[in-house]
Amino acid sequence: MTAPRTGRRARGASAAGALLALTLALAGCAPSAPGSVPGGTAAVQREAADRPAGAGTGAAPARDLAGAAGAAGKTAATSSCGDPTASYAPDGDLPSPADLPAGSTMAKIRERGALRVGVSADTLLMGSRNPLDGEIEGFDIDVLHAVSDAIFGDPDRLQFKVITSDQRIGVLESGEVDLVARAFTITCDRWEQIAFSSVYYRAGQKLLVPRGSGATTFDDLAGKRVCAPEGTTTLASLDAHPGVVPVPAATHTQCLVLFQQGKVDAITGDDTILAGFARQDPYTTVVGDALSDEPYGVGVNKDQVDLVRFVNAVLETMRDDGTWEKSYQRWLGSLGSAQPPRPTYGREP
Repeated sequence: MTAPRTGRRARGASAAGALLALTLALAGCAPSAPGSVPGGTAAVQREAADRPAGAGTGAAPARDLAGAAGAAGKTAATSSCGDPTASYAPDGDLPSPADLPAGSTMAKIRERGALRVGVSADTLLMGSRNPLDGEIEGFDIDVLHAVSDAIFGDPDRLQFKVITSDQRIGVLESGEVDLVARAFTITCDRWEQIAFSSVYYRAGQKLLVPRGSGATTFDDLAGKRVCAPEGTTTLASLDAHPGVVPVPAATHTQCLVLFQQGKVDAITGDDTILAGFARQDPYTTVVGDALSDEPYGVGVNKDQVDLVRFVNAVLETMRDDGTWEKSYQRWLGSLGSAQPPRPTYGREP
């Protein structure tokens, strides 16, 4: 598949250069003043994590993001690890910012003055830096704004720390951030290290390939190079496809850079992420049936159960008042109509 990409680039070099420049800007490679804060977000601080060196049209069918596990509504944990999607139930109704429980994690965050969050700044639609105004925005980010609003009465009291997928657990364990919302799949193994909110989105692993390549499955990519970010369930899943050549990268966007340079033949990842790439590069397409169920949750330090319960109360409000649906339509509506996942509770400290 590399040869057709070379020919395509020869015919459209200027377009490719523009796309690559936009990709690099979203990846945070464009220069900016240290500690700068874009206009309109004076309460929002930005902190960049250490970065590794180097490198459709048409309506989609409606999907039920609740999944089979949520078909009967809020269910209790039943499996040996307690059902990875089962979280801690909210403690009643969501309190007002002025009535946060004394001594709670939320009260301490309010006293500090900002909610510290680990995010992506280069995952278009989920968490990416707007090249026009420098704002970090997306579906993941909207969830964090809702939590900020519940704690402070202000959705913009966020202190962003830009992290890679591989850094998500570490920044929670170390206490560098309060929450991580970065296309974070809930798994039993991760519950051993951190805690999760209830599921706020269900993604599925697919493939991004050159448009017209004819590839639709991993079988079509035998002997080809397939990129996925380090420290993700996506990269681990490539072990089940021995015919492909796994190529790890620090971030999804670095995978896209390698793809546009012809150094890899395909990218695999969650449909949410790949949809953003396809929007950036019109020469690509997302193909295949979903190969996995990827339930996204907000990551929290495992010792802060009260914060998990609070975030779950915020998510309940987002589902009930239409906030979730509005955010979905803004960022992910191209994937088809959807309903918010039904929460599963039953986990105990």
